[in-house]
This record gives sequence, structure tokens and C-alpha cells, in this order.
Amino acid sequence: MFAVVLLALVMAGCGGGTGSPGQLGDGSGGNGGGGGTPNQACASVSTGIGASLNGFRPFTSSNLWNQDISSASVDPNSTAIINFIGPGIGLHPDFGAGEYNGSTMGIPYVVVDKSQSPMTINFTAYGDESDPGPMPVPSNAPIEGDPNPGNGDRHVLVVDKNNCFLYELYSSYPNQDGSWDAASTAIWDLTADEQRPWTWTSADAAGLPIFPGLARYDEVAAGKIEHALRFTLAQSRAAMVPPASHWAANSTDPSSAPMGMRLRLKAGYDISGFPPSVQIILTALKKYGMIMADNGSSMYISGAPDDHWSNDDLHTLGQVTAGDFEVVKMNPIYTDSNVPQGSAPSIASFTASSNNVSAGTAVTLNWSTSNASYLIVSPSAGAVRGTSIQVKPNQTTTYTLYATNQYGRNTATVTITVQ
Repeated sequence: MFAVVLLALVMAGCGGGTGSPGQLGDGSGGNGGGGGTPNQACASVSTGIGASLNGFRPFTSSNLWNQDISSASVDPNSTAIINFIGPGIGLHPDFGAGEYNGSTMGIPYVVVDKSQSPMTINFTAYGDESDPGPMPVPSNAPIEGDPNPGNGDRHVLVVDKNNCFLYELYSSYPNQDGSWDAASTAIWDLTADEQRPWTWTSADAAGLPIFPGLARYDEVAAGKIEHALRFTLAQSRAAMVPPASHWAANSTDPSSAPMGMRLRLKAGYDISGFPPSVQIILTALKKYGMIMADNGSSMYISGAPDDHWSNDDLHTLGQVTAGDFEVVKMNPIYTDSNVPQGSAPSIASFTASSNNVSAGTAVTLNWSTSNASYLIVSPSAGAVRGTSIQVKPNQTTTYTLYATNQYGRNTATVTITVQ
């Protein structure tokens, strides 16, 4: 699936981190998210594999994943697009309880807290469109397809509840030293409305976050899903609709879907005969719809594995077909001819409180940027907020500040020499 996208890209500069000679400080030098300052937005989230978010919803209420589209206009090409998909194709829950062919069903995730150390990420393929580490990825983080992930997408999703960041890896392989190899990565600020740079991928083909689009059992148990769901189609064209930032074209048919296209279950579709848990999913598909995120089996909905799911109940989703959906009006649709253009963030300064220190001395890194959606300091700190972070280098280290927005990325470096 995802590999189709990547083969179409001309990627360079695929270097990843080779180590973290610095040491993460206690955050007392500033308010950076990576410095240990808790973000109260995620405070109620539990920890562990498949942990409950206890009502926390990623991103802001105005984010497109969280947008109520129940009254949005129908796209004028809806009928043609549904006919191209195949109106008789039924929904398929690509998640559930237990295993299928030796692998868990769904895309797993893990929630960590401040006790999880940041780990080095080594890029194996697509580093120039990825966010660098370090990232708080446990050595035993669940991999999509566990316990036999094989050579599939091997997604790893990590929510850092203390700093309220989401880390997503594609084609992920753990190393004995605790570091991870990954083909691509993306970091998402769960308190904001961050977007990947236009034409950049993420850990998903459409350049989208994966985690916010999963059907999770803790939501169903609470009685409602309050966001759009992620789904796949077999064919897509070279176009994208927000919130997508990237396409993975394998069709030239004008009726094939652009990445980011949203389907909505028709308001008049009768869901009363379905099991209660499935009614919750179908209600969400009427209110929030589902967003096309990758090439794959058509009408497959993504979710997290959980042994509380009833596979028998989930299989009733197959009674709902593509013909029971309509395409929400797509405006704008971006192609090669009209991809938005603008300026990447500017970095006015990136400095250290001292450039020559003894090993283990606390040093504050300070920066001034404008128009950045998110910031990363590598090595040591990772995703940060604010204007400063404290580090304690044990050897001479060059730190890089990465400032990114929807138009691209700029970097700046500062070197601290350890005597």
C-alpha cells in the first residue's frame, strides 16, 4: 500500500540520527515540550498499549478530523466516484479482537509518560520528508502486524501523554540498543492543528496522522466516536483534498479518489438493526465521515486491536456498502498545477547559553522563529514548544533546530564544545 507512494518519490538525504550524545535536561531552563514540562491537555490519558484516552480528543475542535460534516454539501461528482469505487462493495473493519493468520487485527498504539526515555531514530529510506528523533518509542512498542508483522506497513504509533505529542513511524524495526530504524516518521502536536508540508508524506500515504482516524474500543465503550475514521481504497489519483498533504496516484481515471476525500454515510440510512457497538461507528460515519488515507483494499476502515471487540458484531458492517455513502464536497482539490505555495518558517536565532562547557553541564538552548507550526531540536530534546530547552551534553555536540510549517522546513545549528 504505502510503498506505492514511496516508489513514486525522488528522495535524498536519507540520513538519520546516529546517536544522542546529549542528555535531556529537566526543562527548568524553559518551557519546551521536550524538556519535561507536562501538558495538561493529555493529563487524563491512561498509559500502556491500547490505553484509554478517557475522553481526550486529539487536536482542536475545529480540526478537520473533528469537524461535523453531517450537513455539508454533496460533491457534484459523488455518484461517479461511488460508481468507480463499486457501489456494492461492503465496509470491512480492518481491526478486531484476537489474531488473523498469526497477526493482531488493526493498527496498535501505546501511550507513554515521562518515564520513557527519548530514543534515536535511524532513517532507512525517506529521511528528507520525515521528522528527526529522538522520540519516546519503547523498545517493546507494538508494531502493526504483531506478533508476526512480516514486511507489511509495520506502523508504530506512540502518544506521549506528558508532552501531548504523537509519534508515528512507518516500516519500523527495533534495534538491540533501544533505537529504531524507520523508513519515515511524523510528529504531531495533539493540542494544535499542524499539517505536513504540502506534497510531503507522513507515516501514511496521504500525509495524514493515523492515530486520530482509528476506531478505538474505549470510545465505543464510552458511547460515541467524535472524529472521522481512516479508510482505504484500491485506486486513487494524483490529487489531494485537505487535510491530506500528499497523493499516491495509481489511477488516471478522473473518477478515482484524491487522497483526503471524505465519504459520509447517508443520513437516511437505517442503523437501528445493527449491534449497539456498530451503531456507534455508523453514527460517527454520518456525523464525521471517513477520510481516504492510503491505497489498499476498498472500503476498509481502520481501528485499533482490542480483545473487547466482538468480531461477529463488527462483521455486520459488511451490510453497509459504498452505495450507502456520498462524497462530501471537495473544495479545494489540489493537483500539480495548484499546490499551495508560501514561505517556510524563518529562524532569527538559535544560540546556546554557553558554547564551551565541562561534560554534563546544563546549557540552555534558545531560539526565535516565526511562522513555524512545530519545532524539533535534535539530538536529545526532540519535539519542543516555547523558546528554550535545557541540555546536558557529555561530548561535543551540534544541535539542530528544525522549524516546519505547511510550506516547508528551515534549520539552524549550534555547537557546544565539551572540554
